[in-house]
Parts: sequence; structure tokens; C-alpha cells
Amino acid sequence: MRCKKEEFVEDAVFHLYNHSVESLLLFRNRDDYIYFLNKFKKAIIKYPASIYAYCLMPNHFHFCIKQNSDKQIYRIFNDSFASYALHYNFKYKRKGTLFQGHLQHKKVNHDGYLVQLCKYIHYNPKKADLVTELSEWEFSNYLEFIGIRKGDLFTKKLLVDYKDDFENYKDTITEYEKYLEDSKFREILFDH
Repeated sequence: MRCKKEEFVEDAVFHLYNHSVESLLLFRNRDDYIYFLNKFKKAIIKYPASIYAYCLMPNHFHFCIKQNSDKQIYRIFNDSFASYALHYNFKYKRKGTLFQGHLQHKKVNHDGYLVQLCKYIHYNPKKADLVTELSEWEFSNYLEFIGIRKGDLFTKKLLVDYKDDFENYKDTITEYEKYLEDSKFREILFDH
């Protein structure tokens, strides 16, 4: 179920994601990822938000974000990706949109979904066989979850509020892999 713009209110939490048009590589190299993340950080100043989980993939992205003001957080993506698209198209001598359609979003309505969503987002690089260990993927905040890196795009309060769910996070990812094998679970959690 898609949420409506009026659901973007203070303290609401969302899963925001999108795929590139025709499986285009959104991020062709490390510099592209860094460029986008810098634009994203600037946009968060304008539209205050708490980043719970994120993962940038070569042809798509996922974010779990809490809106911290009355400023609608989907505007973060409007601003950062508009700027990124101009940069990308100039750099790679192309024209047109980078995405299949509008930003996709689902409202996070319960704690169980929030916890599983973070795992789902962080697991993407391993699922896509980009890495053998999640700690090898630099373009998510998984490293913050397991205490290896102190990045700007991470809300430590999440780990405090959900201590029991995220304690030994690295170990729970292994358990999460078992959930992925259950197609019924995937359908309920990520119907998109």
C-alpha cells in the first residue's frame, strides 16, 4: 500500500526507494556514491530527518527515515537526486531521467516492520552478490550499526530504543537470511 503526501508528518517513518530506468547504473564508481551522499547530507539540513538505515546499490537505493519536522522528507530526494541527475548526465554525456518513475515509499506502521526493514536494507549488497560480508559494502550505514564507523547518516538513538532487537546485529543478519527463504514473509514485509 502506498502512502499519501498528507501522511508525511512529523515523527512518521518511511521506507523510501527507487530503481534506475532500464537498469542503468546510478553509481558507476566510488566518486558517484560520494557525490550523491554529500548532496543528500545537505538536503537533510533543509528537511530534518533521522536516518535509520540506508543502502545505495548500483541501480537502486533504499532508505528508512524518520521525518523530524513538518517538512516532508520526500523533498530530500527531490533535491538531492535532481542535483545528482544534472551532475550524472553531464559527467556521462547523457540526457533524461535516471529513474523508472516517482520515488516509491511505504509508511512504517509498527516496530516489527522497522526492525526487519533495517535488516532488509542492509542485506541488499549480499543478496546481489556484490560482497561476501556486509562489512565490505561502504555505501550503507551497516558499519554504523555494528560500531565500526561513525558516519553522519545514522541515528544512534535507534539502537538505544531497540536495544534488544539490534544487539549483536551482525549475528542477527544470519538469522535474517533464513527469513528471506520464506516467500510468504517477503511478500508481507516488502510488497512492492
